[in-house]
Amino acid sequence: MILKKVNTVKEALKGVSDGMTFMLGGFGLCGIPENAISELVSLGIKDITCISNNAGVDDFGLGLLLQKKQIKKMISSYVGENDEFERQMLSGELEVELTPQGTLAEKCRAAQAGIPAFYTPAGFGTEVAEGKETREFHGKMYVMEKAYEADFAFVKAWKGDEAGNLIFKGTARNFNPCMCGAAKVTVAEVEELLPVGSLDPNQIHIPGIFVQRIFQGAHYEKRIEQRTVRKR
Repeated sequence: MILKKVNTVKEALKGVSDGMTFMLGGFGLCGIPENAISELVSLGIKDITCISNNAGVDDFGLGLLLQKKQIKKMISSYVGENDEFERQMLSGELEVELTPQGTLAEKCRAAQAGIPAFYTPAGFGTEVAEGKETREFHGKMYVMEKAYEADFAFVKAWKGDEAGNLIFKGTARNFNPCMCGAAKVTVAEVEELLPVGSLDPNQIHIPGIFVQRIFQGAHYEKRIEQRTVRKR
């Protein structure tokens, strides 16, 4: 059994450097790798490309990296609630590649499975398809999309064991699973890190073979992007 546990987030992020491409799990503010993002901010690395469904909010999540101008390019499906993301995109300070949400997920999953490219009908006839190969199947046009190539994937899970097996909880099981194993190195942070054999094999969502490093995170804020409450 190969144990993947590292003791600190600093050890988990060993090897990250300027100009790299990172995948970051999460949807809105749900299931984002808070500890890894905070460490990336502290390290001060720059000119990075981030692949994530969105960029958090102005003062949390990937928004913290945007504030420090550490991100050169964002690959995401929408701008979301981040005003700074919108400002940098419109001003030309930030390179942005907007991708249909399903295509973004599949480009991650394809990388995870070792599939170099695939065809999808999403985006045909729009700017998304510009400069890309297209092909007809059964009378319908498709766009060829290439799998992502990333240096690190940072994901967040509910529980994990020292061999890297992961269990996600609720909506946090979003982009995190398909990003595991989709980069050269996958780093998982978990709320609860257990010895090997503690997890029910039938409940494991991602086997440890897809994870290179795992550590127990701390001080999770788990913010709510848009809080809606019933009127009293």
